Amino acid sequence: MTAFPLTWLYAPGDRPDLVTKALTCGADIVVVDLEDAVAPDRKEYARAATADLLADPPPVPVHVRVNSLDGPWAERDITALAEAPGLSGLRLPKVTSPAEITRVAPRATAGLYALLETALAVEQAYAVATAHPNLRGIALGEADLRADLGVRDDTGLDWSRSRVIVAARAAGLPPPPQSVHPDTRDLEGLAASCAHGRALGFLGRAAIHPRQLPVIERAYLPTEEEIERAETVLKAAATQQGAQALPDGRFVDAAVVTAAQRTLSLARRR
Repeated sequence: MTAFPLTWLYAPGDRPDLVTKALTCGADIVVVDLEDAVAPDRKEYARAATADLLADPPPVPVHVRVNSLDGPWAERDITALAEAPGLSGLRLPKVTSPAEITRVAPRATAGLYALLETALAVEQAYAVATAHPNLRGIALGEADLRADLGVRDDTGLDWSRSRVIVAARAAGLPPPPQSVHPDTRDLEGLAASCAHGRALGFLGRAAIHPRQLPVIERAYLPTEEEIERAETVLKAAATQQGAQALPDGRFVDAAVVTAAQRTLSLARRR
């Protein structure tokens, strides 16, 4: 898996045909969903089908979103899947406290990822992010959060988004990926939303349809201009130690060099 995953494609766990197709669509990570995408009477089948899939390592890293930890199915999900050979990550929905992470962590060999989907979860973001060394990332679940907050306009979530981004970075975790864009045909809106998310500090995005993947990747990859500017920064840093001003007026210090290095690391995906 790339050090900078940009695309996370969800597929319903009770549709093995769609999961198999998702593995060939070019996503960096496939997320098999046992929670919202699966009806109650299909939970047992989805779990068994996912366990079969993960009996051997798949061609693409696979995460599984288990059911809510306070519900009737999560315990069986974790028991069946936590040590599956093909599992790369367990995504824990509706997390609201560090205790939920510490309860699951000793049982899982794969990394844990917490989804924060309520106002309480956002308030607890840093505590959750630092709950256990096996927690590898946090992210927002914006559909549930929107309902919890009663937000009507998309910008009403920006404070929560920024809080979770800051919590992740303060905890030494990767920048979170954006939550899904629910309209799979609105690719123009998806691109605009990704541009806004990138400006906030997200890195990559979850998707619910393969057609969204190239839009997300294109939005999060650096442009030719950004690559050129990063190369100029690193060239200047290699020839002179310490802070300096470039001929075009840009100021270069250690933080600017770090950002340039990340830009070029992402550019290698192009």
